[in-house]
Amino acid sequence: MAEGVKTDEEFSGTKPVEERHRIDELRLDAWMRDHVEDYRGPLTVLQFKGGQSNPTYRLDTPGRSYVMRRKPFGKLLPSAHAVDREFRVIAALGKQDFPVAKAYALCSDDAVIGSAFYIMSMVEGRVFWDPTLPAEPPETRWKIFTSKIETLARLHKFDPEAIGLGDFGKPGNYFARQVDRWTKQYRASETQHIPEMEKLIEWLPRTLPKQERVSIVHGDYRLDNMIFDFKEPRVIAVLDWELSTLGDPMADFTYLLMQWTMPGLADADLKTLNIPNMAEAAQIYCNVTGTAVPDLNWYFSYNLFRLAGITQGIAGRIRDGTAASAKAMESAKRTVPLSKASWEYAQKAGAV
Repeated sequence: MAEGVKTDEEFSGTKPVEERHRIDELRLDAWMRDHVEDYRGPLTVLQFKGGQSNPTYRLDTPGRSYVMRRKPFGKLLPSAHAVDREFRVIAALGKQDFPVAKAYALCSDDAVIGSAFYIMSMVEGRVFWDPTLPAEPPETRWKIFTSKIETLARLHKFDPEAIGLGDFGKPGNYFARQVDRWTKQYRASETQHIPEMEKLIEWLPRTLPKQERVSIVHGDYRLDNMIFDFKEPRVIAVLDWELSTLGDPMADFTYLLMQWTMPGLADADLKTLNIPNMAEAAQIYCNVTGTAVPDLNWYFSYNLFRLAGITQGIAGRIRDGTAASAKAMESAKRTVPLSKASWEYAQKAGAV
């Protein structure tokens, strides 16, 4: 979500607003005049190419640019697409000088554009889609990864109560609630029978790890969900807070580490590239938080199970006609491979 972003992905940048995502631009302009500090029209609206979940728009005015995130139109799963929660967490973290976009205003009135939405600042910088960072020199690669990992560790050190997010989620039994949530989402969107998912739905709740800490959890913390400074290898905005809540920081931490098992980093020569390996990445995080690395197999199984729940939700939205991107079809096809991979980690963790 940044002007001048150079990526190797076709879903970076903007495009004219798709017909099915059209909004009443005059009503939006009038609402922003009343609710967004220092707003001056006229308004030009474009749509970002990426993102399958909450449709995201670039709003240009002569003076500055904004970003609008809104709920999709149409039939939605009960707890999905909570743009009000995204707005709330960004607003709270911004007050703590954590790198997020500036939160301007939230609209819960569907009458303005047809769904709830919020307005935030447009952060200019670089987004990296390829985790091997092919265009960067080796010394910069290490610094980019360090900034990414230390930023997550910093998020996990906030006391939610102290920054006004004490009621942003239920603090305890995080993994129990998440397994239950993604099981329900999976069931609500189910389009086929997947034996591995059935076994995971039975095994995961019986083998939950003990929760040691409570923090704000981002829920989808990966390289292409952040913007880096144009000149320095430094995170200047973490994006996509749709899945954020209060919970066990081990969820974010192990999701971060899983990226070393995925295509991209899994088959890369990390030493030559000067990118931390999984153990080094874990150490960078633990140096900031003062925690130790747990046995990862259960957590990796959980993370893949959750991703399978998310991709099945996308499959359900394709079925219901509310998926927001051409990439949705590709994501939906990942449910079976993700379920199988999750069950493999479950077996390493003792499942039979």
